[in-house]
Amino acid sequence: MTSIITGDIIKSREATSQTLWLDTLKTALSTLSTRTSNYEIYRGDSFQIECSDALNSFKNAVYLKACIKTIKGLDVRLAIGIGDKTYQGKTVSESNGEAFIYSGETLETLKKEKVNLKLKTKSDVINTELNLYFKLALIAMDNWTVNSAEIMKLSIEHPNMIQSDLAKLIGISQDAVSKRQKRAYLDEILELDHLYRQKINQL
Repeated sequence: MTSIITGDIIKSREATSQTLWLDTLKTALSTLSTRTSNYEIYRGDSFQIECSDALNSFKNAVYLKACIKTIKGLDVRLAIGIGDKTYQGKTVSESNGEAFIYSGETLETLKKEKVNLKLKTKSDVINTELNLYFKLALIAMDNWTVNSAEIMKLSIEHPNMIQSDLAKLIGISQDAVSKRQKRAYLDEILELDHLYRQKINQL
C-alpha cells in the first residue's frame, strides 16, 4: 500500500513571482522525499508526490499546504489517494495503481466541490468520515495567515522543538509562538493526524 498526493496551486498566475512559489514547492517536495523520482511538477502549477508510508500522508498534505500559504495570496488543492501500486515507472507520473488513480480522480472533483483537501481509499466508510473531518479542519487551514502557515510549517519540520526554541528560530517571543500555534489550530490538527493514522491502519 502506498499514498499519492496530487495537487495544484490556487491563483498561481496571480502571484507576483512565479519563481518564489515554485522554489517553495520544490523545497517542500524535496523535504518530504529525498528521492527525486518520487515527485514531479508538471503543467506549470500541478504536482504529484508518492509518500510510501501512507500513515504520513495527511501530515505531509498539511505540510505542503503550510509551505504554499507562507506566500501571501496563494493556496493549494490536495487530493490524497491510498491504495496499491501495480507498476513502478522511472518517475511518479509513469507509475500506476489504485493510489495513483484515486488521487488523480479526486483532484478533478475538488474544483467543482470547492474543497481544498480530499481523500480516496477503497473504503467508502473511511472516506466519508475523514473527508468530513477534513472539511472541518479546512475552516482553519484555508484561513491561515502567512504567520499561521509559517508556524505550522516549522512545527512539523521540528516536532521536538519546544516553543522557546521555535521563538529563537524565527526571532519572536515564546508567547507570540504560542498565540500563532493556537491561531493555526496546531493541537487540533495534530489530533486529527493521530486519528487519521488509526483509520488508515484499518485499510
